[in-house]
Amino acid sequence: MNYFARRRLNRQCQKIMFYLCLLELLSLPFSYEVATGALLLGWVTFLYKVSRGCGSWKTTVLDIPIAIFAGFGLLSVAVAPDPSFSFYNFWNLVGRYILTYYLVVQSIHLPRENVLRLVTYTLLIGLVIVVGYGFLQGIWGIGLHGEQAVWIDSAMFPGLTARVFSTWYNPNILGGYLDIMLGILAGLWLANREPIIKIALGVLFVLTLIILAMTYARGACLAIVVVLGLYGLLYNRKLFLGVIILAGLILLLDGTLASRILSTFTKLDSSSEMRLGFWTSTIAMIKDHPLLGIGWGEFYTVYPHYDYYMQGHYIKIVHAHNMYLNIFAEIGVFGFIGFMATYFGGMYQAFKIRKAKYELPRGLGLGIALGLMAMAINGLTDFVMFNVELSMLVWWLLALVMVLKRREGGIAK
Repeated sequence: MNYFARRRLNRQCQKIMFYLCLLELLSLPFSYEVATGALLLGWVTFLYKVSRGCGSWKTTVLDIPIAIFAGFGLLSVAVAPDPSFSFYNFWNLVGRYILTYYLVVQSIHLPRENVLRLVTYTLLIGLVIVVGYGFLQGIWGIGLHGEQAVWIDSAMFPGLTARVFSTWYNPNILGGYLDIMLGILAGLWLANREPIIKIALGVLFVLTLIILAMTYARGACLAIVVVLGLYGLLYNRKLFLGVIILAGLILLLDGTLASRILSTFTKLDSSSEMRLGFWTSTIAMIKDHPLLGIGWGEFYTVYPHYDYYMQGHYIKIVHAHNMYLNIFAEIGVFGFIGFMATYFGGMYQAFKIRKAKYELPRGLGLGIALGLMAMAINGLTDFVMFNVELSMLVWWLLALVMVLKRREGGIAK
C-alpha cells in the first residue's frame, strides 16, 4: 500500500472509531449492550488499521497509574475465594474501563473544529433524554416498580413515596450521573460568552438539578452543592450565589428532601445505620487483607464472614457503600493507590485545562473536574461506580481529559 492510500485508510478508520466512541458515549445511560458493541467495533477498526500499517499508539500521563491499578487488581484474583468468578468480573469490568479509555485516546484528535462540539452535543443529548424521562417518571410514575420500596425508609420519611431513577436502574446511580453532568453544565456555562447558549445551559442545569432532587440521593445532592458552592466561593461569586439560591428554593419547596438532607447531620435512619455497619465490616476486611485485598469483585461473597450488622448470611451486600473502602478492600493498598492516582490525577489535569485558550476545551475541562470532584465526595457515602455504565462514562471522560491535555486549547472557538 502506497503512502497516500495508507493516509486515506487511516483517516477513514479514525472517523469510524470516533463515531463509534460517540455511540458508546450516547448509549451508556440507555443500553449496556449497544455501548459494549460500539466499544468492540471500535477496537476491531483500530486493530484493522494497525494491521495495514496505519497509525501509532498514543500514550498518556495516566498510563503508569492505570497499569498499577489493573496489575494489582489482576493479582488480587489469585487470593480471591472464587478465582474464576473474580477473573471473569475483573475482565468484564476493568477490561471495559481500560478498553474505553484507550479507544477514546487513540480515536479523538484535535484540533478539528467540530470534534469537541460533537462530543459536547452527545453528552447533552443523552442528558436531555435522561432528564425528560425522569420528569415522566416523577410526575406520572412511568417506569416505577415495586422495587422502589427498598430505596425508601417510610418510617423515617413518611412523605417519601417514590424516588426517580430514570434510565439508571437506581436513584443513587442516577444521582452520581447527574453530579457529573451538573459539573459539566456548570463548566460550559462559566466558559461560554454567548447569551443564548448561556441561557439554554442555565435552563438545562436547573431542570437537571430538579431531577437530582427527585432522586432524594442525599450524598449526590450534598456533593454537587458543596463542589459548586466551594468553586463559586473561590472563583466566581455569581455561581456561588446562584447555587445557594437554587438549593434553598428546592429545599423550601420539597420538605421531604429537606428532612432527608438534615437527617444526614442530626440523626441516623436505617440507611445511615447500615452504612456504618458496612464500613465497620469493610475496615475489618482491609486489616485482614491489606496487600492484595479480598479479590476483585468478591465483596459480596466475603461480606457474610464480616457481617457485624445484618447478621444474615442470606443477605447479599454487593459493595461497601464507600468507594474508597470498597476498592481498598478488594484489591489492596497498591491497587488502591493506582486507582486513586488515576482518578485524582485525571481530575487534576482536567482542572488545569480550565486555563485553555478557547471556550469549549476550557469549559469541558473545568466541567469534568467539577463532576469528578462531586463523585469523589459522593464516594464517601456510596459506591455508585459499582455500576458498569457509570464507570465506563468516568473512564471515557478521563480519556477526553488526556485528549484535551495533548492539544490543550488547540481547537477553534
